[in-house]
Amino acid sequence: MSDRPVIDLLDPASFAQGHPHDQYAWLRQHQPVHRHEEPNGIGFWAVTRHADIRAVGRNPAVFSSSPTIMISDDGVMDLGDHAMMLMIDPPRHGAFRRLMIPDFVPRAVNDMRSRVGELATQIIDAVCERGECDLVEDVAGEMPSYVVADLLGLPLDDGRELYKLTETIHSSPESVPEGAGLEAVMKMFAYAQEVFQDRRAHPREDLSSRLVHAEVEGRPFDEIDFALMFLLLVDAGGDTTRNLVAGGVDALFQHPSERARLASDIEGLLPSAMEEMLRWVSPVTYMRRTATTDSMVGDQPVSAGDKIVLYYGSANRDEAVFDDPYRFDLGRTPNDHIAFGGGGPHFCLGAHLARVEAHALLSELLTRLPDIEAAGPTQWLASTFISGPKHLPIQFTPTSA
Repeated sequence: MSDRPVIDLLDPASFAQGHPHDQYAWLRQHQPVHRHEEPNGIGFWAVTRHADIRAVGRNPAVFSSSPTIMISDDGVMDLGDHAMMLMIDPPRHGAFRRLMIPDFVPRAVNDMRSRVGELATQIIDAVCERGECDLVEDVAGEMPSYVVADLLGLPLDDGRELYKLTETIHSSPESVPEGAGLEAVMKMFAYAQEVFQDRRAHPREDLSSRLVHAEVEGRPFDEIDFALMFLLLVDAGGDTTRNLVAGGVDALFQHPSERARLASDIEGLLPSAMEEMLRWVSPVTYMRRTATTDSMVGDQPVSAGDKIVLYYGSANRDEAVFDDPYRFDLGRTPNDHIAFGGGGPHFCLGAHLARVEAHALLSELLTRLPDIEAAGPTQWLASTFISGPKHLPIQFTPTSA
């Protein structure tokens, strides 16, 4: 990996098989804070070392999540005093986050384990007699869409349709019809508006109702607040579980000895196996921060207004942190991966729930369909922001629901 590869972290082709680890490795060794060109933009600093990424993520006063966590400024909408929680800094960020915490703390998530287990059974029941399916569409994507639907008080089928919109939103513009991403966002907002009006008139015992009738910073949670939070919940709620399960199974196919190791003790090894799958897949490719003042990232001076882009998939292969980082080791310990953001105020609120969902689904899948195998090549999502399979055809011996 000493030869310099072509460095292009804005080209979806670089992510066609997952993360571009050849580019990451060269950057970590030679230019860990790399000045990257940006067509129609000012360019950005690509940060690839574990320590630097953690330091930036834990310093929101200097490295802001506003105006956006995306590299491009093109999608920034003027919403006045409104913004998505991901793009708000402390202390205001905390006011929005506190609205969500009761539904995502470990105690609340543990209360959901039984329901999540039922959903896992239901998902495998729906495919087990067929002998083949698409692991992403029919299994991995179903769980988070159902769980988010349950939380928000939506029909499960609506959760599935909303999940399809998120895939379009995350796809690189050149890989979908022109305007498809914006159209998907508008459809999501239109659905959220209907939910807002319904819960305003007919509150229920669900997260949607609690948000609709909440106050934040002394003012009522309004329609725009709700639409932005709704989009975040549906969008972020699907990424990690879907890509952890699908990408994790793809990794098992590529590493048969580790697969056999897991099969010999599924329940005993699955917790550490999931952490290694999270490190290996790194479902969220990057988050951007914007420097609020002249500062340093590692040994690199940066200026106020500069874009600082944190590449989590690179951090999770950092030789300074992980022994033999390119070895897929389901019993790896310690495993200080930062697939959920590496701490700081924006640490993934749904991390505990994602683990519960993935554990239930992987346990059900590997126990009930033990001979699954790839039935075709894995097709990865054409995205520079989210990393995971889009399609993974599998086959197995049919069994009864």
